[in-house]
Amino acid sequence: MTALDLDPQDRTREQHAWNWYDWANSAFYTTILTVLFAPYMISVAGKAAGCVDADDTCSKTVDVLGLHLAAGSLPFYLTSFATIASAFLLPVVGAFVDRSGRKKWHMAGFAWAGSFFAGLLFLMKGDNWQIGAVVIVLSSILGGCSLVSYYAILVDISTEDERDHVSSRGWAFGYLGGGLLLLLNLVMVLGHDTFGLSKGMSVRLSLLSAAVWWAGFTIIPVLRLRNRAPQGVVREDGGLFARSFGQLFTTLKEMRAFPMTLTFLVAYLFYNDGIQTVIYAASTYGSKQLKFGDSVLIATILLIQFVAFGGALFFGRLAARYGSYRSILWGVFAWMVIVVVAMFLPEKNVALFLVVGVAIGIVLGGTQALSRSFFSLLIPRGREGEYFALYNAAERGTSWFGTFVFGLVFQLTDSYRPAIFALIVFFLLGAFFLLRLDPRRGIEEAGNRVPAVV
Repeated sequence: MTALDLDPQDRTREQHAWNWYDWANSAFYTTILTVLFAPYMISVAGKAAGCVDADDTCSKTVDVLGLHLAAGSLPFYLTSFATIASAFLLPVVGAFVDRSGRKKWHMAGFAWAGSFFAGLLFLMKGDNWQIGAVVIVLSSILGGCSLVSYYAILVDISTEDERDHVSSRGWAFGYLGGGLLLLLNLVMVLGHDTFGLSKGMSVRLSLLSAAVWWAGFTIIPVLRLRNRAPQGVVREDGGLFARSFGQLFTTLKEMRAFPMTLTFLVAYLFYNDGIQTVIYAASTYGSKQLKFGDSVLIATILLIQFVAFGGALFFGRLAARYGSYRSILWGVFAWMVIVVVAMFLPEKNVALFLVVGVAIGIVLGGTQALSRSFFSLLIPRGREGEYFALYNAAERGTSWFGTFVFGLVFQLTDSYRPAIFALIVFFLLGAFFLLRLDPRRGIEEAGNRVPAVV
């Protein structure tokens, strides 16, 4: 059964159920990966490295499998490693998903496993950074695996003309849910004395709450979404896993027949790496480089979250009028301006920091939501899981080259300013490949119907 076979009311009900997983998993990406994990990991690793004050920028090193890594760069290297591992694993997961009629259960299984490991971050305290290093990698990989099925379901429940609206609403819903939990957690962290907690305990409880939120709200789409039989899969011999590997190799060979799809994947790899690194490094940059206290960072982070809710909806309307392709391109140009301005922000200038936060919020949700829906138009029917697995290797929370460059530049310069500016290269390369893309040709080559506005 395809989306066109469903009654419009049935489609709408499933689309609303689908949006709940954005609400669920955003807690992990917002509270843990974007805000609390990196500064807390730097503090914990800094104690192990022997920094005088682990709350300050620490360039002393810890030993990771024989490598001496700066405590201030450690969380960025961990994220990079998680995505490198995902690049090998997710395409096989995607091929498996394409051959299964149980997409929603694959989504839920990976989500619940990922939330379990994320909950173990509660055990990271003192100078025991090792457990945090292991579980953040595992939870990030499993979160990426869950998104493969989640994104593939989008094609089952929406027509080509509905994709931008459904995807934008999902991202907006995710930012609203992630922002709500973040608000509660930051109140607890900032007012930890009021609640009779140490700062470390308040952070650990916040990390745990995000894991519980992720697991709990995943129940809603599981109950309300339907499973559907696979369609148009590649014929391969052997068992399910053998056929999944076979389909992966076949797709990699056949991607030459879809040059526009490949061009967009390359563009997305670059500009999304830049976006994810800006998001991931924002709290660290604000606290360690610009010397803002918790209150300013909290206000700015929450501002970004709730502005991003409106930004995602705004870009959805922009796409309805001008098309998702052009809207994405305009968003990438806006990110270039943001990175340049961020590099020159003076220390402790709250007004300018908030202005940059508003700008990030406007383009953040929009570029991500429209990238997801636009890519769905470039995928041959029946190959959604596998193609979205390739796409998701560069998705939020699994950016690798950007975080690696950010961490490396900091280690070489002992400053986060050149590290943040270095990210402009990713947006320049993303725009370069987007400008080489013919969206109408790509949609037609994939065998999909071209929407009224591309």
